[in-house]
Amino acid sequence: METVSYSALKKLAKQEVECKKRIAVIGDCATQQLATALRGESIRREYPLAVLDADYDQMEAQLLDPNSEVYTSKPDYILLFASFEKLKNRFYDTVPAERPQFAAREMERFTGLWQAISANCSAKILMFDFPDAEDNIFGSYALRTPASLGFQLRKLNLLFSETIAERFPNVYPIALGNIQTACGRAEFFEDRTWYLAKMAVRTDTLPAVAARVLDTITALAGRVKKCVIVDLDNTLWGGVIGDDGIDGIQLGELGDGPAFSALQRWLLELKRRGILLAVCSKNNDDTAREPFEKHPEMILRLDDFAMFVANWENKAENIRTIQKTLNIGMDSLVFLDDNPFERNLVREMLPEVTVPELPEDPSAVPAYLNSLHLFEAVSFSEEDAARTAQYQAEASRTAAQATFSSYEDYLKALEMKAEILPFDSFHYPRIAQLTQRSNQFNLRTVRYSESDIAEIAQNPEYLTRYMTLKDKFGEHGLISVVICQRQSADTLFIDTWLMSCRVLRRGVEECLFDAIVKMAADAGFRYLAAEYLPTAKNKMVADFYETMGMTPLGDGKYILECTKHQNHTHSIKIL
Repeated sequence: METVSYSALKKLAKQEVECKKRIAVIGDCATQQLATALRGESIRREYPLAVLDADYDQMEAQLLDPNSEVYTSKPDYILLFASFEKLKNRFYDTVPAERPQFAAREMERFTGLWQAISANCSAKILMFDFPDAEDNIFGSYALRTPASLGFQLRKLNLLFSETIAERFPNVYPIALGNIQTACGRAEFFEDRTWYLAKMAVRTDTLPAVAARVLDTITALAGRVKKCVIVDLDNTLWGGVIGDDGIDGIQLGELGDGPAFSALQRWLLELKRRGILLAVCSKNNDDTAREPFEKHPEMILRLDDFAMFVANWENKAENIRTIQKTLNIGMDSLVFLDDNPFERNLVREMLPEVTVPELPEDPSAVPAYLNSLHLFEAVSFSEEDAARTAQYQAEASRTAAQATFSSYEDYLKALEMKAEILPFDSFHYPRIAQLTQRSNQFNLRTVRYSESDIAEIAQNPEYLTRYMTLKDKFGEHGLISVVICQRQSADTLFIDTWLMSCRVLRRGVEECLFDAIVKMAADAGFRYLAAEYLPTAKNKMVADFYETMGMTPLGDGKYILECTKHQNHTHSIKIL
């Protein structure tokens, strides 16, 4: 999303709207204008936040006191801003003999604050990294002496990344240093503004800072892009394959080839991160596939794409086909095409799809796409890298279905096998990721961080299950998550039930529901209670609990007496 001016965000911030969540902003620098920018940006993204701007330079006082203003505001997020200028002053105030340990001591300070936050509330912690700066006391030699500020600053950033990766899954970094690199130190920071107002970021740059914070918050709320749909001619390569032939298109070192190769490398890395790739091209299918099969400098290959659609039909209709086949939300799609006509067509017919206005110069495309920050991640698991293969296997299943006379026979022939097990630490990242990304089959749409999942798994008041599925075509991986909480001595409540839409209507829902009822009964509960909370995207499960055999109580609430439940018929073998 393109950034707007601070004045525009300030105007938006004055609007009276119902807020989705609450965020507390606290730093050792002035944060009033940052708070305003966050409020305006959140309204611009239709995810309005109530923003508390805590007192200036009161991080320890606020965060170590369980009765402080920050905690009484009951924030969903706490944003910490430790400025470089204050960091620099603390370094200079340190006696020279102790400066080589400066970064480690600073990291101890921050871990103490994170531990205090986690002890006092359940808010997710957002924190900026530390933008690079030089004091020229040592010049370039600063890179090799632990006695320099530059050395300690780089070490602190490394410790910051390592510590949150290894010990604090509830801390989400915001790459402030990347913003400074993009805009330049002079546009990012102004000495006079710091000395007079203690502002660590210039006003003109605050919209970019607010945008990066909202990228993370909306990703935590499940607003993520899941698939990039690409055109081919003059998008993935230079030229027209049907006219120029395999030897005439520009790739590698030919013409604008390096720019197209750079775009392909970027897309390949997205695929390895778990973003699906699909082709939508006006072309003959065999002609469109030829470069992927025969061109020696093609970086992307056919097996990198979850779907490949090349024909002469309307591109908007082909995108609808891709979206339905992949069974993901239209608003999770990004469409890349060099042709302005095709871009405008898709924007008009499919307004939910993100359609970047690609530069005419191919060499400007990779940097432009990077600048849009479309693919913010808040988690990563090993299963992400296998996502394309899972969707390709799904296409094989769809093709195989056409050969059976009945759907029941087809399901039996799939030879489906499932595991239904309590949460374990190996699966915490994937479980948390599913709670953050799943929108359609999600009965209450509660989002959990990895640390939340770890706490729930270890809390005796909760019973948890995850489900994996495989069949003769391949692995689906972890496809469903259930979190149940003790509601009373005889009642277990389904706090969370979500499932990948890829496996709907195969008996998975029935199989897992039966397992949940058995889990409740084995734990001594007489009743199983549930609730459906409607959202804009989960209408498909509005009647789900009733179809499973639960009794509606009104207001989206349901109950079932476990001993009266009759198991469903399905074709899944539980391992």
